[in-house]
Amino acid sequence: MPSRALILAGAVYAASALAFLTLGARGDWGFLLLFRGEKLLALSTVGAAVALSTLVFQTITGNRILTPAIMGFDALYVMIQTALVFLLGGVGFASLGALPVFALETALMVAAATGLFTFVMGRGDDMNRLVLTGIVFGILLRSLSALMARMIDPSEYAYVQAASYARFTNVDGELLWIAVAVVLAVGALVLAQARRLDVLALGRATALTLGVAHDRAARRLMWLVTLLVAVSTALVGPIVFFGLLVSAVTYQIAGTWRHAVLLPLSALIAAALLVASQTLFERVLSLQSSVFVVIEALGGLVFLYLVLRRAPR
Repeated sequence: MPSRALILAGAVYAASALAFLTLGARGDWGFLLLFRGEKLLALSTVGAAVALSTLVFQTITGNRILTPAIMGFDALYVMIQTALVFLLGGVGFASLGALPVFALETALMVAAATGLFTFVMGRGDDMNRLVLTGIVFGILLRSLSALMARMIDPSEYAYVQAASYARFTNVDGELLWIAVAVVLAVGALVLAQARRLDVLALGRATALTLGVAHDRAARRLMWLVTLLVAVSTALVGPIVFFGLLVSAVTYQIAGTWRHAVLLPLSALIAAALLVASQTLFERVLSLQSSVFVVIEALGGLVFLYLVLRRAPR
């Protein structure tokens, strides 16, 4: 069953990628394949990063209705965009190079996570306290963003709005290859920890009984989760509920609890879902917008379903 799920997910991804590259193609194939191939790579990279980070985060926290977005990464990203427009103005923000902004956003998100982990996880590795602190952190950042937004000229606020949603229409090629390298490296490190994740999924007490240093392992894995989230968010924008949708589908069809299967399966499902949805959105419906609006809405419905299903009666 697990191998069949992997083969099926791989086949769906391959079919979706082929349709994305060829459907409705006219003109110079060299240019089309290069242009669409870059976008396909961006979709696949972001999908894999979101899937892996969400699955690992849920394993560490022992909760399948949480995503790394609960830590306030999306709010921090929006606040960075708002602060840059507030300080530099719309023209100054637009004149900034893509690489400096990408580096700044990634560095600030990693630094914020470092401070959060040091403050909370250094006091006993209480995951519940970590999640609650992240929620408060996100609320604080959203309030600061709203305050700065009120002082920004309305015409310049359009720059903030444009950067506050996930988009694939203007992904910088240089940044894309940096993101691909980071996601591949971190993904390999996460996959190498598959057996340890199997043990961590049993809970802290059981992991310690089996000889796994739960606190240290959880801390290291949280760094990897942070890198995946920071890079994917800095590349295309904030993504909140998509990971929850992917993890719910993965657990449903995996037929196993082994992370050696769950991790690659979730990455394939995420990439296939993004590519297939974008193909339908662009090639069939001829809509010139990001499919993330629809996918995030579906993820939000999945979140409500999971919460209500677990609600006491």
